[in-house]
Amino acid sequence: MRQELLSLPKGLAEEVSKNLVMVARLIDEDPEQAYAYSRIALRLASRVAAVREAAGFAAYATQKYSEALAEFRAAKRMTGSVELWPVMADCERGLGRPERALAMAGEPEVQKLDKAGQVEMRLVAAGARRDQGQLEAAIVTLQSPELASNAVQPWTARLRYAYADALLAAGREDEAREWFGKALEADKDGATDASDRLAELDGVEFVDAAIDPADDEDRDGTENLVDDDDEDDDQDDDEDAAEIAAAERATDVTEYYDEDDEEYEPLEQSAADAEVRGDKA
Repeated sequence: MRQELLSLPKGLAEEVSKNLVMVARLIDEDPEQAYAYSRIALRLASRVAAVREAAGFAAYATQKYSEALAEFRAAKRMTGSVELWPVMADCERGLGRPERALAMAGEPEVQKLDKAGQVEMRLVAAGARRDQGQLEAAIVTLQSPELASNAVQPWTARLRYAYADALLAAGREDEAREWFGKALEADKDGATDASDRLAELDGVEFVDAAIDPADDEDRDGTENLVDDDDEDDDQDDDEDAAEIAAAERATDVTEYYDEDDEEYEPLEQSAADAEVRGDKA
């Protein structure tokens, strides 16, 4: 990414880099704000592949699948890489087109993916089968040497979990319990809720700890005080929102899709863009 940004003037490169950092920082905890930062980066540097890719993931995280797919296609065209092929196929699923996702699973691009990418494509294809109500086909799709292997890879827990979930959906509860257990064994980072699914199958219910009446000020009619940390968080959120709005107003480019690209159309003018143009007028 740094190499791509070197093609921009120094000041512009720094501004784009700051926005991309914010996208990466917020995409899991606050995808809407990450999306807002990605739009700023797009208006500043729409011809940088890393920017288009980051914008694609931000749109994907907010379930704007059509926009995400357009950005991923643009990034793929710029770099020639097939790395984004599985997530592009998953966008097709998000758009209600599982048949297109399955067609992509059979394209030559899949053979160019690394092992992690091929496993991801298998997960997407299985999901597309389930979208079409083909549970048994989804189960067969997930059956692979990677699933059978005892070696634990970064994608092992998710693959086992998807297999267990498909088995459960097909009514094969005993097998599902076994594979949720295997997923939990491989899930060192807590990427899945396999432990919760196992508990549900075993009939275990989690109940919140009882509230001590002495600690519940509402019980005696006394108004609860707002925690200082909550006030600080609200203030930080307001400052972030103000920063995004200010950055958008300072940006004077309102389209980020390539004008010479027939596959993509500009988005509708946003309120922030309209305000920018109004200020100039």
